[in-house]
Amino acid sequence: MGRQSNARERLLDAACELIHSRGYGSIGVAEICAKADVRKGSFYHFFESKQALTLEVIDEHWRKQRADWVGTLAGAGLERLFRDQTEAQRLSKESSGVINGCLLANLALELSNQDEVVRARLEQIFDEQVDLVHGALGPGGERSTARALVAQLEGMVLFAKISNDPSVLDDLWRQARLLMT
Repeated sequence: MGRQSNARERLLDAACELIHSRGYGSIGVAEICAKADVRKGSFYHFFESKQALTLEVIDEHWRKQRADWVGTLAGAGLERLFRDQTEAQRLSKESSGVINGCLLANLALELSNQDEVVRARLEQIFDEQVDLVHGALGPGGERSTARALVAQLEGMVLFAKISNDPSVLDDLWRQARLLMT
């Protein structure tokens, strides 16, 4: 029972890792199954399609990330959130040699014009991120400022990914503060 019961989890973990490091289009179900050490027939027991798996990867990734965002914003605030995101990219570079960027933004860039279901789910998540940042701005904070802050964060992470250089993010918080003035 143990091996079967965690097969679904292994598929989710394998898909998340592969999608994050290589993108959606460059991987297939067979590769996900091989990485998860799960037979292809078992894949279809758990997921109707690669798209269904991807939606669950997105939801699981955001569930974990959202908990971090909520905790950080409630405690240390926006500066800590931005610094944590910078540190995550730095750690990615140290551990794997590359900056993978943001899983959600990577998928948005890759699939927004190809998969309406995935696009719509990602839009909901980014709207949630904007709402969380908006709440952290306090009274008088504008939603448009919150959207600009999320865009600044995602854009700078993209630039760090393109150059494979986490130092691109060294100025991120200073730049973000300018958006709040």
